[in-house]
Amino acid sequence: MKNQTIYNLLFLFLTIAISAQQTPTSKQTTYFSIEGATAHLGNGEVIENSLIMFSNGKIAFVGSALGKIARMGTIINATGKHIYPGFIITNSSLGLGEIDAVRSTLDANEIGGMIPHVKSLIAYNAESKVVESVRPNGVLIGQITPRGSVISGTSSIVQFDAWNWEDAALKVNDGIHLNWPQSFSEGRAWRGEEEGLKPNKDYLKEVDRIVSFITNGKNYLNSSKSPKNLPYEALEGLFNGSQNLFIHANGVKEITDAVNFSKEMGISKLVIVNGNDAYKIADFLASNNIPVIIARSHRLPNSEDDDYDLPYKTAKLLVEKGVLVAIGMEGGMERMNSRNLPFYAGTCAAFGLDKEDALKLITSNAAKILGIDAFAGTLEVGKDATLFISEGDALDMQTNKLTDAFIQGRKISLETHQTELWQRYDKKYSSPE
Repeated sequence: MKNQTIYNLLFLFLTIAISAQQTPTSKQTTYFSIEGATAHLGNGEVIENSLIMFSNGKIAFVGSALGKIARMGTIINATGKHIYPGFIITNSSLGLGEIDAVRSTLDANEIGGMIPHVKSLIAYNAESKVVESVRPNGVLIGQITPRGSVISGTSSIVQFDAWNWEDAALKVNDGIHLNWPQSFSEGRAWRGEEEGLKPNKDYLKEVDRIVSFITNGKNYLNSSKSPKNLPYEALEGLFNGSQNLFIHANGVKEITDAVNFSKEMGISKLVIVNGNDAYKIADFLASNNIPVIIARSHRLPNSEDDDYDLPYKTAKLLVEKGVLVAIGMEGGMERMNSRNLPFYAGTCAAFGLDKEDALKLITSNAAKILGIDAFAGTLEVGKDATLFISEGDALDMQTNKLTDAFIQGRKISLETHQTELWQRYDKKYSSPE
C-alpha cells in the first residue's frame, strides 16, 4: 500500500510537469498596430475606432484611427472588437497552490504567528496550470498574497507569462498582510458552542499582541539592530513608506481600530482588505484616504440582516463616497475562481456602478492601490503594452472572448489545459460515428 501511494504521487507530479504552462514568449521584436477597436483605457475614457501601437514592450500611441498616423509593424484589424488593459487581480494566492487535495502542492500558508519576513514570491509557481487558465479571460497581472497567521507575510506582484518567479516579478515585496482579530466570533454547534455571534473576550489581548510586535519592531529599526531580527527588519518598508500594510478586517470596529492603530504607529500606507462593513464607514475611509480591496461579488451576504444584493452593490456604495476600490479574491476555491475576475466587476456594474468605473476596479484602481500605476492599469503612452482584444464586452461572460493578448508587448498563447480538453472532446462528439 505504501509503495502504491508513492507510485501515485510520482505519477501525479510527472503529469503536472509534462502538462506545464505554455512556453513563455520572447521579448517583443515586432512593432504592433491595433486599429478599429473600441478602446477602454481603464481610466474611464473610451475611444471608438481606436489606434493602439506599441514596440519594445511599451505603448507608443493611443488615439483615433481616423488621424493620419502611419501604421507600423504587424497590423491587427480589430474592427467591431474591444481592447482593454490587462486585468489585475489583487489579494490572490494564484501560483501558491495547485491541487487542494494534495498538500504538497499547497504553499500559501507558513508556520508561525508573526512572519512578515516570509515572502510569497519565492514560492510562486510560474508554470501553474491554474495561473495559465486565467489568461483567456484577460487576467494578466496579479498580487500574490500569503495566507494564514496573524501577520501572513509579504506579497509581490507578477505578470502571468514567465519561466520562473524571477522572470514574473513586476514589483517585489509590495506589502505586508495582517489579519486583524475579530471582536465577535460565530459560535459553532459542532464544537459544542452556542450558535450565533458572541463577543470575543480575547479581542483586546489579541490586538495588544499586534501592537506590541509592531512597536518592538519600530524600536528595533531605530536602534543598533543587534542581534539581527528578520521579522522586525521586514517591517522597515511600513515606516519609510515603501510598502503598504494590508489589513484584512471586516467589521466596523475592526476597521476603525485598524485605521487608528496605523496612525498611532506612523504607518502612512494602509489598505483595508475584504472590509465587508466598510460601506458603513465609507466617509471615514475616504477622509483618511484609505483604499479598500473588497471580496469578490459572487457570494452570499455575511449576515442574515444584510440586503441580498449587498455583495453586488458594495463597490458602488464605496465608490460613490470617494473610496478607491479594487476586487480581491480571498475565499473558498479562490484560485480556480480567479478566472471570473472580470465577471465580478461586471456584476458590480449590473448593480449600479458605471461600466467604466467597474472596469477601474480591476485595472487603474488596482494598479494605484498596488503602486504599479506608473507602468500598468491603463492604456497610455509609455506604459507596458499589457493588453488584450476581446470580441465583445470583457465584463460579460457571454461576450468575453479573447482573440489576442499581450504582456509587455509579447503576444502570448491563450491555450490552456481546459481549451485543449474542450477541443479534444468537441471533435470527438461533433464528428460522425
